[in-house]
Amino acid sequence: MSTATFERECAEEIEAMGKDAELARMSKEWLLASCKHKYGYHFSWMGRPVIQLPTDLMMMQELIWKIRPDVVVETGIAHGGSLIFYASMLSLLNNNGFVIGIDIDIRPHNRKEIESHPMYSHIVMVEGSSVDNNVFQSVRERASGKKVLVCLDSLHTHEHVLQELRLYSSLVSFGSYVVVFDTTIEYFPQPGNRPWGPGNNPHTAIQTFLAETDAFEADSAIDAKLQISAAPGGYLKKIR
Repeated sequence: MSTATFERECAEEIEAMGKDAELARMSKEWLLASCKHKYGYHFSWMGRPVIQLPTDLMMMQELIWKIRPDVVVETGIAHGGSLIFYASMLSLLNNNGFVIGIDIDIRPHNRKEIESHPMYSHIVMVEGSSVDNNVFQSVRERASGKKVLVCLDSLHTHEHVLQELRLYSSLVSFGSYVVVFDTTIEYFPQPGNRPWGPGNNPHTAIQTFLAETDAFEADSAIDAKLQISAAPGGYLKKIR
């Protein structure tokens, strides 16, 4: 079977998955059940907790290899596993690419582990709120003139994510993406005492953002392909 034939068959199968309502229902049920066990917390990348679903990591790998960005911007650092994941992917491109990680509070023990990691030469960390103008200007200067992909995974309230989208979408290159994680909050019960929940989360922020711009669209083919994802409707492609 030729590569073209294989890819055509895959595209047809993915389209069929996207139309399978029962598969979508079961996928959502499985994801909700897995959250009770904090499933997404149990994976690491090159020794650091990554706190992402494996399916989303595979998708990000595919996007990075296809887009070949010079810079990945990520809001929300936590333990640094996703920073290291993106850095390792960029290192394979041999384009001197780097990741800019932003967090309002980079814990000293996490900073130490990230700075001592073999991938640190591809990482820049910025401490401060992702929606602070000085922080954004610093990131914009570093990303100026480069091909950029953005990942938003910090504070998950509607207003914060909407501010991030309005700011960081301006950095995204044509054909690249801004990926908004944890849109699943919209579909799950209120998470304890968190300031976000149904009606106030990344999903609702995306709906407002897409109503404001025609430069991005949600890539439904990615949703159909993944089924299990922390970012359904959150893979936003820059189309103009």
